[in-house]
Amino acid sequence: MGAQAMNRATIERFVAAWCASWCRVDIDAVVAHFADNAQMRSPLALTLTGSPLVTGAENIRAYWRKAYGHIESADLKILGWSWDEAIARLTVWWQLGDTRASEFMDFDDAGRVVRSEAFYGK
Repeated sequence: MGAQAMNRATIERFVAAWCASWCRVDIDAVVAHFADNAQMRSPLALTLTGSPLVTGAENIRAYWRKAYGHIESADLKILGWSWDEAIARLTVWWQLGDTRASEFMDFDDAGRVVRSEAFYGK
């Protein structure tokens, strides 16, 4: 799925699959959408690793296993999403328990996430 082939319909399917993967806490399925050299930035990463930036799909997988590996399922709810085709950026607003977040994901020409950043609130 190249970025040129990514449209609202493909992104809508991506968001549904992404949410379902997180609800199952299927970290491998989430990471499968990331490029090998992807970067992910999160305030939770800063808390758990000492750095807000995690680089590389395998490091992102290890971080998410540390952060969420003890959870069997999650009631993640998608509040909304937006796709900017011009810059191949998906922004998702979601809620998990009392935590609300916005997260953007930038895609490469192969349709893989190359950069992600999450912002948390209540």
